[in-house]
Formats: sequence, structure tokens, C-alpha cells
Amino acid sequence: MSPGHKAVIAQRTGPGAGSLQAPAPVEYAVAIERYLAEASLGATSRRVYRISLTSWSWPLVGRLPPGGAGRRGATAPAVPLALLDGEDAGRRLAAALAARAAQTDPRTVNRELSALRSAVGWWQDQGWISGDPTAGLRHLPGRPPPALPLAAREVARLFRADAPLREHAFWRVVYDSGAHLGNVLGMDAGRIDLPGGGAPAGGRGLAHHDDDWIRWRQATGELLRLLLAGRTHGPVFLTDRKAPARAAAADVCPFTGRARMSYRRAAEIFSTVTRPLDPAGKGWTLGQLRQAGLAARAGRAPAEPTPPAGVTA
Repeated sequence: MSPGHKAVIAQRTGPGAGSLQAPAPVEYAVAIERYLAEASLGATSRRVYRISLTSWSWPLVGRLPPGGAGRRGATAPAVPLALLDGEDAGRRLAAALAARAAQTDPRTVNRELSALRSAVGWWQDQGWISGDPTAGLRHLPGRPPPALPLAAREVARLFRADAPLREHAFWRVVYDSGAHLGNVLGMDAGRIDLPGGGAPAGGRGLAHHDDDWIRWRQATGELLRLLLAGRTHGPVFLTDRKAPARAAAADVCPFTGRARMSYRRAAEIFSTVTRPLDPAGKGWTLGQLRQAGLAARAGRAPAEPTPPAGVTA
């Protein structure tokens, strides 16, 4: 067994272990499920592995997987497991790795490559495939240099983008305040001061020093007023779905039952919306928007972007 997948596979023990093997699956998707059934993974890790492994099915048939949030729920193509032994498998996976590296951070790319290597090693041990199409693939080095803050013209284009009200309100608060993204997503309807244009950072009470507050401009306050639509309790920024049963009460809207939006989801949406705006085609990051806001507050960029436009309900 290869070293890369020993850590996640529960070894079979006892009489006859390894002597009776199930027939080799024809479909790549079935091979994924067989591998995950034997892997010592928690429910969350198992879900992440399934998404990562499924994403490699597209390049095996000469296609790229969907980008952004659509990648998780997309229906993968039917792929024979035998394609992993094909002459082009390594080349196609290498091209997919390069494309993925242009879309997301090295840590994510390396994690997805490790998941594939683990599965391939286990499938080899079962005798289902003979070769290793990942042999020529290499993990990406280190962290890339931090992306530059968005320029004033890029911020203006962002605020003219056709996007839902929730996104525009969130982006505006991030830009106006320069606050940490977790603090902005952590805002609660019952603890914001709409007339005063602010909210306590970190969920604290209303009687704190001004430095502990998230501040925004009047136009942003109007977007928040529209977004809340009279809601006085619960998270300000909500997901589109009902909260899972395990969600903490503080992260659930008592009126709609929807959950507080996560950073991961907010980042995915931002990347998807901004991909057409980015000349490089990668999409921008929320960190770039926040840094642009901090620069504006420090007087290094225009303080007031273009007024809201293109907001959809």
C-alpha cells in the first residue's frame, strides 16, 4: 500500500482478509464509493473527499469540471475506471491540475491531488487498475504571494454587477468598514444600529468603544434596511436554505429558519460573480475587496465607490 493513503484506510484484519475481493467496478464513480467505504474518515472529510475525487472524472474524458459553487452539485460524466490506465490519463490529469491551480489556492489543489493519490493507490492494491496516472503530478509549492487590493475602477465595476441584494449589502459593508470578514458575517439584526450606521464587532453589546464597531456609509445602510425587511433578530446575512438541525440557535433566523451564511459560501459566490470581471478569468477574493476598503479609509484610493446599481432582489 502506498504511503499516501495508509493514513485514511482502515486495514482489514482477520481470517481471509484480502483473499476474497469484490469484482472490479466498471464505473469510476462506483470505485470512489468502494474506496470511501473502506476509508477511516469522518462524515465531513468523507464528503470533501467525494467532491474532490468526483471532480477528477471530467478531465478523464477530456472536459473540465464546473467552476465555483456549481462544482459541488454537478452531475459528473459516466467514466469507465479503466480510463485511469489509458495512455492519456496522466496528461489529462496534469492539464486539469494546472487549470485548477489557476482557479484556487495551492492548499486546496494539493488536498484534492492527495485525495486522488490515496484512491488510486487503494485501487491498485485491489487490482482494479495497474498503472498510476498521478505519478507525474506534483504538489504546488507554498503559498502564493497575496493578491493586490482591488483598484478603484474594479470596485466600481463590482458594485455595478448584477447580483442579489444580500451580496451587494455584504460587499458594501466589507468595503466601507474594512472589518474582518468573520465579524461582518457574524452581525446580528438585533445588534445593529441602522440610523447610526454601525454594528459591534465580534457579537459584543452596543456600548463599546467606536474602534470595536463595524461602520458603513448611508448608502450601505439603505441596502441593509432593504435586506432586513423588518427582521429584528437573527443573522443579518442568511443562506438560501433552511438551517440543518445541528445549527446553533444564534446562527438561525427565527423567522425564516435559514442559517447564517458561512465564509466559504460567501467566498464562492464572490469568486463566481467576479470571474467575468477579472481580466485573468480567475475571479477576485473577498480579501482583495477588504484591502481595497482599508486603502480607501487610509486615503490611498477614492473613498466613495459608484452608487449601487444592478442589485436584484
